[in-house]
Amino acid sequence: MQSHNARVGLVLFVVYLILYGGFVFLNAFNAGLMEITPIAGVNLAILYGFGLIIAALVLALIYGMLCKSEDTPQDKKTEE
Repeated sequence: MQSHNARVGLVLFVVYLILYGGFVFLNAFNAGLMEITPIAGVNLAILYGFGLIIAALVLALIYGMLCKSEDTPQDKKTEE
């Protein structure tokens, strides 16, 4: 169970790492792009930042749903 949970956690971590890496990459190499205001005068940097926060919460919920609990009964063979 622990290896399954660790694998799920690592996959979700890589997903978030890619999202965050995109944010850092855009800020480092194309800062002008982050200054555009696509929605209601709010710049892309703020929108992307809020998107990262929401993504972290969604990934945490996905992790909680996909992880197996140690309290879950195993496939036990009943003796007759």
